[in-house]
Amino acid sequence: MVSPRGPPRARPTDMTTPGPLLPPYGVVVGVLLHLVVYLVAVLYSYAEQLFLKKDDNEIKKQDAPALCDLHCCKDGPIRNGLIGQKSPSISPERLKDFGEEDYLNGDVKTWEMKIVSRNEELLRDALSRIPQSSSRTSLSSSNKLIRFEDISAAAFKIQCGVQKTPCMYSRLSKQYGMDIYLKKEFLQYTGSVKERGVLYLLTSLPQDQQRKGVIVASDSNFSMAVAYHASELRIPVFVIMSTSTSPARVKMCREYGAMVISYGTTAKDSQTHARRLAQENGYLYLEEEDSAVYLSGLGTVGLEVYEQVPKLDAVIFPAGGHCGLLAGSAAALKHLNPHISIIGVESESFPVLQQSLKAGHPTEDQACSNHHFYGDVSGLCFGSNSLQLTGKLVDKVVAVREEDILISMLRLLEYERATVDAEGAIGLAALVAGKLPELKGKRVAIVICSGNLELHLLQQCIARALTLDNRVCRFSLVLSDCPGDISKLLEILAREEARVLDIKQERTFVTSELFTVEVTCTVETRDKIHAAQLRNALLERYPTAAWTER
Repeated sequence: MVSPRGPPRARPTDMTTPGPLLPPYGVVVGVLLHLVVYLVAVLYSYAEQLFLKKDDNEIKKQDAPALCDLHCCKDGPIRNGLIGQKSPSISPERLKDFGEEDYLNGDVKTWEMKIVSRNEELLRDALSRIPQSSSRTSLSSSNKLIRFEDISAAAFKIQCGVQKTPCMYSRLSKQYGMDIYLKKEFLQYTGSVKERGVLYLLTSLPQDQQRKGVIVASDSNFSMAVAYHASELRIPVFVIMSTSTSPARVKMCREYGAMVISYGTTAKDSQTHARRLAQENGYLYLEEEDSAVYLSGLGTVGLEVYEQVPKLDAVIFPAGGHCGLLAGSAAALKHLNPHISIIGVESESFPVLQQSLKAGHPTEDQACSNHHFYGDVSGLCFGSNSLQLTGKLVDKVVAVREEDILISMLRLLEYERATVDAEGAIGLAALVAGKLPELKGKRVAIVICSGNLELHLLQQCIARALTLDNRVCRFSLVLSDCPGDISKLLEILAREEARVLDIKQERTFVTSELFTVEVTCTVETRDKIHAAQLRNALLERYPTAAWTER
């Protein structure tokens, strides 16, 4: 009979019977304990590495904030961590009573960036420090000088957001007896080299400030670059322009994506209003100054010129008060090759840089023109950092006349099919004026930095340049009011291959004899020699002919 409790236990002799081979219970528990201890040790080691990496990142951000976040997107401009996020709306409600004519009492707080290096020397080893005026808003504390590493970091960070413009051999080389290469920075999206400094400046802002937005107060190339790149980076951007700004500039700035507000009759009124809005709404007020970040961005031009044109002897830059391009690029070029001559060119009407270098500090009492023809060439010297770098690294600064600038604009239009403004043409003007004879037979690069010439000025500049270049001439003479006299004059002009552009006859208001006519002709000639030949031919036939001087 079988017991209800189950089958009887096996006898000791049954241990030899084959069965399943299972490890003892103690062995299993030991293995599990070893696994638990091993997992705890691995997790602890991983957590410790995470904390150490976090501490190292914080230390690196404190030591070199300008060189962090060097990321570049492949399919478009840099977004600085905002890829895929919805663009913050630019609502007019954020502007508190922007139509009121109130003024600020005090200055505006601005974000400051400090570049620190413990073991690396500044360019050119030692640059004297010049005190900076406290009356101007700056993005950096005074006397923060750039290093070559800063420029290299800027070049890496902005490479997807700006054009790498060509530096091409020019047909003007034979005319001036040297190998001329033109760095065509006017091909940037906004037509100005200022995009380089602006993009690096905007991408270096803290993300908190990027969410709040930026504000500028001018109609310059700097403001256009801020409007475009801030919109591309999805940063709210506001541009305050005076009511005297041309409608074309206002339209263009709005098309770039900025909210444009017309306020005040002068630039000073617009700047005061922009500062007040920045203080009330938390915007960052930007103006073109020589912060280390901005200069580093502009200095990338020097890197590209050195890479594109081997065995350079000299590089010519526009100068004037806003000499950030000259200073930043000189820092890069002199680091790469100290034997390259760096030359700055400014206008004789506004020799701001030469006066500042002579005085040893930025001059602010220089009379400047508000005419749009000169643009940034006539601006005040905006900082001591640029002045220090210029004084140490730039080999020569020359001044040219307005006539030379107009003729260089004409040369670029004819030979290079490039429509540039005074700031873009002033570098070539030094060669047109013959101010640099030591460059004959050498390899020279000229930076054509801007092409934002307003349409209403284009026609005036071309007409004036043709006259200065002896390509358009005008003369007056008195003829008897008889049939065939005008045709004889036209025969002489045809024989001398002069093209008649305009001809006028005056019979009433003349001081000569009765029955005479005063004829005024405007003709086109090939060059100065052709104009002289025509003049001699006319004087031989009509001794009383009067040649209208330029």
